[in-house]
Amino acid sequence: MKKTFFLTLVLAASLSLQAQSNKELRKLELAEAAISRFYVDSVAEDKIVESAIRAMLKELDPHSTYSTPEEVAKLTEPLEGSFEGIGVTFNMVEDTLVVIQPVVKGPSEKVGILAGDRIIAVNDSAIAGVNMPQTEITKRLRGPKGSMVKLSVLRQEVKNILHFNVKRDKIPVHSLNAAYLAHSGIGYIQFDQFGRHTHKEMIEAIQKLQAEGMESLIIDLQDNSGGYLDAAIDIVNEFLNTDEPIVYTEGRNSRRREYRANGRGMFKNLPLMILVNQNSASAAEILAGAIQDNDRGTIVGRRTYGKGLVQRAMSLPDESMIRLTIARYYTPSGRCIQRPYEKGHKEDYNMDILHRIESGELYHEDSVRLDKSVVYETLKDHRKVYGGGGIMPDFFVPVDTMQTNLYYRKLAVTSAFVKTTLKYLDKHRAQLKKDYPNFDKYYAYFEVDKELLDNVVAEGKAAGVEYDEKGFQEGLKMIKLQLKGLLARDLWDTSEYFQILNQVNPIVQKGLELLEE
Repeated sequence: MKKTFFLTLVLAASLSLQAQSNKELRKLELAEAAISRFYVDSVAEDKIVESAIRAMLKELDPHSTYSTPEEVAKLTEPLEGSFEGIGVTFNMVEDTLVVIQPVVKGPSEKVGILAGDRIIAVNDSAIAGVNMPQTEITKRLRGPKGSMVKLSVLRQEVKNILHFNVKRDKIPVHSLNAAYLAHSGIGYIQFDQFGRHTHKEMIEAIQKLQAEGMESLIIDLQDNSGGYLDAAIDIVNEFLNTDEPIVYTEGRNSRRREYRANGRGMFKNLPLMILVNQNSASAAEILAGAIQDNDRGTIVGRRTYGKGLVQRAMSLPDESMIRLTIARYYTPSGRCIQRPYEKGHKEDYNMDILHRIESGELYHEDSVRLDKSVVYETLKDHRKVYGGGGIMPDFFVPVDTMQTNLYYRKLAVTSAFVKTTLKYLDKHRAQLKKDYPNFDKYYAYFEVDKELLDNVVAEGKAAGVEYDEKGFQEGLKMIKLQLKGLLARDLWDTSEYFQILNQVNPIVQKGLELLEE
C-alpha cells in the first residue's frame, strides 16, 4: 500500500489524539498536500512522508527510529528465531556462493548438499559469475515453506553439474553461539542477542554442561546488542529467588511496571559470572544489572553501552514501523541504565565509543566516567554502585593493546581471513577431516602453516591492505588464532571458534581466573 499522510492520522488515533483539533498535525497534513498538488515536478509522496517521519524522530532521543518494510524484516528475523528457506550457511568467494555448512536435518542436507558445494544457479538462473548482489541471491534461495527450488551445484572431484530439488522449510536462527566446558568444571555460554528462543537455548545448553560436570557458569555478553525484554527477564528469572527484583520501567505516559522473579528458576544456586564490554547493550545490561544489584554473581569486563530506553513498536499501514521511546529501564537498585544524551544530537551520541577511547576509559579503570553524585547500593551486600549510564563491572579488564594491532585490524575488516580459510578448505577439507576426526585433536595439534599465512597476506593485498612486516610479526599470534578459529567454525560450528579465540580474550581469561580462585 502506498503511504499517504493518512499514516499520521493513524498514529494520532493510536495515541488517543483528535487530529481535527490538533493544529500541528493539521499543519503537517496541509504542507504535504501542498507539495503533492502544486510542486513544479512530480514527487514520490511516500518518500516525502518517510523523510518527514525521520526528521521528526531525529529531534527526539537516539533510539526512536523509523524502519521501512524491508528494514523491519531484517531487524526482526534474527530475533524471531526462524526464516523459511533451503537451510545452508554460505559465503561468497570470487562471486560464487560456497556452502559452509548445511543446517543439520535441514532441507539441503536431506537432499545431499555438502559443505564446500558451490551453488551456481537457482531455478536454472545463474547466480555465479554475474555480479549478483548477495541480497538478491538470498532472496532467490528463500521462499515459503513447502515451495520447491532447483539448485545447480558444482562439487570438487565431480565432473558434471549436480542438480537438486529442495523443498524449502522453516529454518531456525540460533542466538546462542557457544557452549562448552572449560577447565575446572567451569561452563561457558555465549549469545549475541536476546531472541524469541534464547531462553530455551540457554536452558538446554546449561543442562548439557551440567551433565558433563559443570559446577559454575560464565555467561558471555560481550558485544551482545540486546533484543526482547521478555527474553532477558526469563533468563534472569532462572538465577533469582522468589520476588527478587529484575528490572522496572517508567515514563511520562507509561506507569511504573516492575518485573520480579517467580521463584521457579532452575539455576538459583549455580555460581555465576557475567562478562560484558562497551558494546553490551539494552537487554544485556538488564541481565547484568539485575545480577549485580541482587548480589547474585560477579560482573567482569568494561562499562557497558548505556542503552536504557524502552521502545514501543508501532506498525504502519505499509508494514513499515516506528519504534518510539516510551519509558526508561531501571535496575533493582534504582539506577537508570541510559547514558546521557542531548535530543536531536544523535551523531554525537553515536561517537561515544570514540570519546571513551580518547579519554582512556577502555584502558584505565580510573578514567571511567561515573556519576558519583548519585550513589546506589546493591540490595544484599550494600555495595556502592553508580549511575551515569551503563553497568560498571565489579572487576575491570582493560583492552589488550596487543590485540588491537593495526595490521591485524586492517585484515580483519576486509574479507581476507574468510577468503583464505574457505580456499584452504576447498583444497584440504578431506585431509583435515581425516587428520582431525574430532575437535579436541584439532584444538591440541593443528598449527597454522605457511600456506595459510602467505594466502592471508595475499588476500589482504588484494583488498588494499599493504603488507607491514613489523605489524605482521606483532600480530602473528592473533592472525594464527583467527585462521585456526575460522577453520574450526567451518569444520564444526561457532562454539569451536569461540573456544579457540577465547584463549586470548582477556575478559574471558579474567573470568576463568576469578572462578578458579
